Amino acid sequence: MLNKTHASHQNSFTTNPKHEILPGEFIMQVCRYCHHDQTAAGFYNSETIVPTVAAAAAYSSASGNSVELPDTDNLLELLPPDGMAFANASKVADWLQSQAELPAGLALHQADVELLVPIPRPNKLMLLAGNYASHIEEGGGTAVERAETFPYVFMKPPTTTLTNPGCSVHIPKISPDHIDWELELAVVMGREAKGVSEQEALSYVAGYTVINDISNRKFQPNPGRKERSKDDFFDWLHGKWHDSFCPCGPCITSANAIGDPQQLDLTLHVNGQVHQDASTAQQVFPVAAVIEFISSFVTLEPGDIISTGTPAGVGNASGTYLKPGDRVEASISSIGTLVSQVV
Repeated sequence: MLNKTHASHQNSFTTNPKHEILPGEFIMQVCRYCHHDQTAAGFYNSETIVPTVAAAAAYSSASGNSVELPDTDNLLELLPPDGMAFANASKVADWLQSQAELPAGLALHQADVELLVPIPRPNKLMLLAGNYASHIEEGGGTAVERAETFPYVFMKPPTTTLTNPGCSVHIPKISPDHIDWELELAVVMGREAKGVSEQEALSYVAGYTVINDISNRKFQPNPGRKERSKDDFFDWLHGKWHDSFCPCGPCITSANAIGDPQQLDLTLHVNGQVHQDASTAQQVFPVAAVIEFISSFVTLEPGDIISTGTPAGVGNASGTYLKPGDRVEASISSIGTLVSQVV
């Protein structure tokens, strides 16, 4: 956990090639939160949040260089490539990182606020299936080579599946017995993208966050139905759509703070036990290739979220499913830990 009285702050970009967030650091991470019934944006670390407006005022006072940040919870305004306040937000984040101790009262403890989904109403919430060979194989499939296939993309209804960090995943009464987890790196688009190349794709990204693609593995609406050839596919798809089935957060790490999204560690715990332990380097289609593919036929818009698939270690492979009372911790290096309770 971070200690705001930590005496020294190292620069993760020079001392750590994987860009791990070291104790006491405020790299360029922003979040949405609610405090005293007010929704706002803040600079995030694993223990505390500094309101962006207050941070800008503190920076201005300490440096003598007047900087303002908008009083908004729209995180895209603070992020690259087109956020109008990105340059100022970066200055303030750098200043926060350089401080051995923050001014009294500037930081809020996370226990005193409610973290919110970073992008509350994205126009599109798109997810990948089968983007890690290990996950394909644990499900009984045959791993594929990138040159032989294409990304499998599906969607979830964002307004009813996106779930705040720390809030509950609800096991559906209609089909309660096979609810599973899927830890995924999610990309937040920062600029409209249509027909972009893999080489230029990352320049359209605002940042990265964590998603847990909760899945109902054996959902079968109308069990007495007459079988049709596409039933298995639509059972799988509909099993993704239950309310609360897409926890997201706890923050967005700015794209400029993650030099290579293919060098991030992913770890998922259920009740303290590790179930997923992998790296984004194992993706069949890297982030840039996914953006190229989708944008070849769909216009990606600022705020759109693309979740890039899950590695091996899902519960379905071992017949282990979520139950009421479980605590799920989905972690990605350089971003943070997304915690969900199961009810």
